[in-house]
Amino acid sequence: MRLHGKDSRGYSPPSVRASFSSILLIPVLLVCLGLQEPASAQQPGASSPLVNAPLSGEQVVENLVAMNLKRAHALHSYRGTRLYQIEYHGFPGARSAEMVVDLKYRSQTKEFRIRSATGPKMIIGKVFKRLLQVEQEALGAEAQKRTDLNRDNYDFTLVGYDRTPSGSMYVLSVKPRTTDRFLYRGRIWVDAKDFAVTRLDAESAKNPSFWTKNSKIEVAYMKVGDFWLPERTYSVTAIRFGGRAELTIQYENYQITSADPVGNLPTLKSNR
Repeated sequence: MRLHGKDSRGYSPPSVRASFSSILLIPVLLVCLGLQEPASAQQPGASSPLVNAPLSGEQVVENLVAMNLKRAHALHSYRGTRLYQIEYHGFPGARSAEMVVDLKYRSQTKEFRIRSATGPKMIIGKVFKRLLQVEQEALGAEAQKRTDLNRDNYDFTLVGYDRTPSGSMYVLSVKPRTTDRFLYRGRIWVDAKDFAVTRLDAESAKNPSFWTKNSKIEVAYMKVGDFWLPERTYSVTAIRFGGRAELTIQYENYQITSADPVGNLPTLKSNR
C-alpha cells in the first residue's frame, strides 16, 4: 500500500502534526467497528510550581513557534518504522490487531508501505489503513493552517517548570480557540533548551460522535539528531454503551536522510 500527500511548511513539523491529527480521529474509527465501559487514561501529573522559571509563558510560546518553523524547514526527509496495536475488551468479545508499517517522508510527500498485518480485516481496513489516509489528508495546506501549534489556534498558559533527568521542561496548558476536530486540549511539555514538544497529554477539542464517551491521548517524543519525532502514542477510547479500546503506536528505526542544520534562537531575556 502506497499513499502520497503534499504538505506546505507550517509552524510545527508537518510529519509530526499530521501524525497527531490522525490520532484525534481514533474515536470515530472505533465507532465504525462497534467497539464499545468507561475508560480512564493516565492523567497528567502535577508539575512543579513556577519557581525560578527563566522565561514567561509568552516567551516560551514565542520560542516554541519559531523553533518549530525552523525545524520544519530544515527537515527534508527521513524514514522509520511504526508498530500499530489495538486491544479491545467488551461486547461482543475481545479483539486485537497489529500492523507494521514502513514510512518514507520527503519534504512534500509521505509514503507508507505495509509490511505485515494480523487481526480482523475490519480493524485493519477501517482503523489502521484509515489512520494512514487521514494522516495524508492532514498534510494539506488548509488543514495545516487550522492545526498549527500557535496563538492563532490555541491559548497557552504556563502552569509548571519541571527539572527532569533529561533536562528542564516548561509545562503549558493548551486550549483550542475553536472546536475543530483536529485540535486538542490538554498539556504539553516543552524542552527548555530546544523549545520542542517532548510530551503531550490531551483529548480532542470536539467530541467526534454521539457514541463517543471519552478518549484520552498521550504522545511521547524522542530526539533524533536536531529533530523531535514521535516515539510512542497511546490512546484509550470509551464509547457510550460500554467497551474499552486501547491503541498503541510505537515509532522505531528513525533515520534522518536529508536535513539542514537547525539554527538556534537567541536566548530571550528573563521577565524576572
